[in-house]
Amino acid sequence: MSKPIIQVKDLSIFYGEKKAINSVNVSFSEKQVTAVIGPSGCGKSTLLRSLNRMNDFVENLRVEGEVLYKDQNIYAPKIDSADIRRQIGMVFQKPNPFPKSIYKNITWGPQINGYDFDPDALVEKCLKRAALWDEVKDRLDDSALALSGGQQQRLCIARAIAMNPEVILMDEPCSALDPKATSRIEDLILDLRNRYTIIIVTHNMQQAARISDETAFFFDGDLIEFGDTKEIFTNPVEEKTEDYITGRFG
Repeated sequence: MSKPIIQVKDLSIFYGEKKAINSVNVSFSEKQVTAVIGPSGCGKSTLLRSLNRMNDFVENLRVEGEVLYKDQNIYAPKIDSADIRRQIGMVFQKPNPFPKSIYKNITWGPQINGYDFDPDALVEKCLKRAALWDEVKDRLDDSALALSGGQQQRLCIARAIAMNPEVILMDEPCSALDPKATSRIEDLILDLRNRYTIIIVTHNMQQAARISDETAFFFDGDLIEFGDTKEIFTNPVEEKTEDYITGRFG
């Protein structure tokens, strides 16, 4: 097992008085794919968004405990949350390309953050890594909004890669896509794990089984079980885990 790049320690998250995450402890391994599964409303996305402080934008949200990224607590007072989000990128449930050209979707983030880069080389590299280059290389000046849903999602992955992150968070990245586009994204995730740590929230247990190295099962804000994906799906320790993966609830 590779070393952990993110460690969650005694993490609790509250929306006002409502507790969404209950004293969770879990580590995410470097250059692995970790799937986070569980029924709707169990805290999966809340946990994911806490890993790069995307929850900072939510009113009345309170965080207790620690999230260590490379042994540094990202919630410490002097930490720059924008810098954390540059290192820990995010791809959302619904494709959300900027209303700009395909080319500018890739270069915009590095440009406004003052990166020193060759734009043409960056665009080609990121689109190739996102398995999109061959489909769009002759129309880079076209609007990103003209792409299909699956292409838009791969562009959003390329856009995240352009910021040179070490970790990519994915929140149900295939839920709005058809089976063919979903398959392309899954193949892409399997390829990207050679370079990046990927943590993916998914409601699709077959997808979790196909693409992840490790799986975390959440229920009602609690981490019920965490471990090797094959073990979780074939020999779960907890009864709740077995009930969920066999379809008895959720």
